[in-house]
Amino acid sequence: MSINNDVDVVRERTAQDTEETAPLLQGAVLSRGRGASFASSVFNLMNAIMGSGILGLAYAMASTGIVGFCILLVLVSSLAAYSIHLLLKLCDQTGINSYEDLGGKALQKPGKVLVGIAILIQNIGAMSSYLFILKSELPAAINSLLSADSPGNAWYEDGRLLLIIITLCVVLPLSLLPKIGFLGYTSSLAFLFMLYFAVVVVVKKWSIPCPLPHNITSLSGALKISNSSDSECSPKLFVISSKSAYAIPTMAFSFLCHTAVLPIYCELDRPTKARMQKVTNIGISLSFLLYFISALFGYLTFYAHVESELLLSYDAYLPRDIMVIAVRLAILLSVLLTVPLIHFPARKAAILMLFGGRAFSWLIHIAATLTILCVVLILAIFVPDIRNVFGVVGSTTSSCLLFVFPGIFYLKISRQPLRSFDSVGAALLVVFGVIMGVISFCVIVITWAKSS
Repeated sequence: MSINNDVDVVRERTAQDTEETAPLLQGAVLSRGRGASFASSVFNLMNAIMGSGILGLAYAMASTGIVGFCILLVLVSSLAAYSIHLLLKLCDQTGINSYEDLGGKALQKPGKVLVGIAILIQNIGAMSSYLFILKSELPAAINSLLSADSPGNAWYEDGRLLLIIITLCVVLPLSLLPKIGFLGYTSSLAFLFMLYFAVVVVVKKWSIPCPLPHNITSLSGALKISNSSDSECSPKLFVISSKSAYAIPTMAFSFLCHTAVLPIYCELDRPTKARMQKVTNIGISLSFLLYFISALFGYLTFYAHVESELLLSYDAYLPRDIMVIAVRLAILLSVLLTVPLIHFPARKAAILMLFGGRAFSWLIHIAATLTILCVVLILAIFVPDIRNVFGVVGSTTSSCLLFVFPGIFYLKISRQPLRSFDSVGAALLVVFGVIMGVISFCVIVITWAKSS
């Protein structure tokens, strides 16, 4: 069954549902004759892929080695493209264009609720990672814009206080809007910011010497002797340690775009599975290239001393560099305007699970908004390291949405025999997602227990 056969049905459902009670992630089929172009669909998918994960991939490379990182990145990106292939096949067979509705089709109401919970947790984790970036980067950005002789210990140097102020003054008002589609226009800037970030990481590779200097405020003067040895300036090909457990969850977190694939498919001009698969392959390939370049040059700049949030690594060595300041401000602006957009589907998932399809209520709307933002704010304030967000969320909900759910849904819904290529692939996808998710989560928990 082609998705085109169900256009009228989807239009009727879209017209009947309100903004808050419409099924989460249901694709809005365009009423005009032409849908989104191939190029714009690729761009939209890349916007769904690219996010805060790009800041943690250099740390993942330091934890696995260059060759180990490349193998894992190719594996995760390839499996992400294959799982999207399975979702598109199911979409054509059933006419369903919503991730949660596929869960309902495969596992009845428990499946729909399970997918909704996973999406809610995933989005809360994403928002927490974005607010964590604001907490860690905003004080540094403000200091870089002030004179060097500014008094220390000022209120604007407290990242937690700044985060609370920004959340109350900017994020909360935008998140309270019942329709927040106008912020989608800012998504086109996000990719440009990420591209500029990768360019800066490449250029600044040659601005910071190795061995890394210590106890300095600027590289413009004489460098002090480093405690590091020259061996620390040699890239490692393979690294296996407890930190390696964060690598695959971070990559899964970085490549998760499955909740946006079906709506993009519905809006694509002349939507066919083959055409959408090309959109997916190109979008994931370009994201892979940008991820790899920024991770490689970030690692080759700081080696084993790279921070779990890459921009923090530049603070000690290039505190007032114009390019670093510009990229920091660009990332902060992108993050600030993205949080309300991520909040929107999270709130919708919570309302649908708790209240079903009841009419829009401002009381429920405001209560859900405040509750979710409070949870996100608490996580962002008290989580000490962004790698913890990537690790926990990536090993649980990201692994489920990326690997486990597409495989299970295909096995339950598809009419293909169990020995067919895609059925075997779906089973292997489920096994891989479960094994890697459980192993990564257990190692992360054990690491926490030992460090506490």
